[in-house]
Amino acid sequence: MWTAFGIMLGFSANLVFFQVGDIAWRLQLGSAFLPAVPLTALIYFCPGKITPLAYEESELQAARDLYYVHRQLVEEFAVLKGSTFVSRFTELFTIPRVRRATLASFVVMIAQQMCGINIIAFYSSTIFSNAGYSTKQALLASWGFGLVNWVFAFPAVWTIDTFGRRNLLLFTFPNMAWTLLAAGFCFLIHDGNPARVPLIALFVFLFAAFYSPGEGPVPFTYSAEVFPLTHREMGMSWAVATCLFWASVLSLTFPRILHAFTATGAFGFYAGLNVVAFVMIFLFMPETKQRTLEELDYVFAVPTSRHMAYQTKTFLPYWFKRYVFFQKVELKPLYNFDEVESITVYEKGASH
Repeated sequence: MWTAFGIMLGFSANLVFFQVGDIAWRLQLGSAFLPAVPLTALIYFCPGKITPLAYEESELQAARDLYYVHRQLVEEFAVLKGSTFVSRFTELFTIPRVRRATLASFVVMIAQQMCGINIIAFYSSTIFSNAGYSTKQALLASWGFGLVNWVFAFPAVWTIDTFGRRNLLLFTFPNMAWTLLAAGFCFLIHDGNPARVPLIALFVFLFAAFYSPGEGPVPFTYSAEVFPLTHREMGMSWAVATCLFWASVLSLTFPRILHAFTATGAFGFYAGLNVVAFVMIFLFMPETKQRTLEELDYVFAVPTSRHMAYQTKTFLPYWFKRYVFFQKVELKPLYNFDEVESITVYEKGASH
């Protein structure tokens, strides 16, 4: 939500400084310095020692939770004894439980670039200029995109732990696909038609509205929780590297794609990638909402092939019967969390 707020501030700076002459681009780049100053000052007020504050709220609960953290760290240090940076990185792909988390985080991170959000965030002014906007109108439209992107991130605060990470993505990706496709087709409207410009903006804004509560906040939330403590630092680093690497690929290739495919083709291409990402999420990404570390170990102990078979042979037929044909049917669960143990031991190839 606050990342989107920062993006909106960036668009605001572009709008504020665009008419100041040749120095405009320098001021637009330098404007990022302004929010960094109060942020640096406010860090001073962040609590450095959590333990005394925790005991002020509830001594018994604080004692329980802190002892639980202590025991987890003891187990983690025991497992990591003798390990190296290279060995932990290798284990992201060799230990089955960790490998499944690596795959799931990879899917949700690369999907953030496949959905096409950054073709708008990086090149919105170019896109709106191609739609027939003046420079000021293009910057205003880009600012509107930033505002929508921020405002519609708020619903995720209440839905990400209730509706669920996976469900948010499965709901929003189809909607991102059709809104991108519609925006692309609107470029085919004749230049003289007064509906062309507002329709392109409308569908771009709708795309942002669907992105913000779904693929916007979910990837980093999801990737931060799927790995066991022993590999969380390494796993999250891999996930973020995946996201930013493909963001760089997108930023370098989109101008060429836009030139070769035209705006309609480029938007249609990314609409298709939304469909591909939807299928990948459906097949490879388990739900993690409201799960403890032990329950997540159980979730990612399920083989990927079994998870895929469940989604295609059990969940998909259930969904059609329940929501298309309105039949009263029950969904057989994939997981039985009654089997989850309170103490988890990470071993190569096995996890309780």
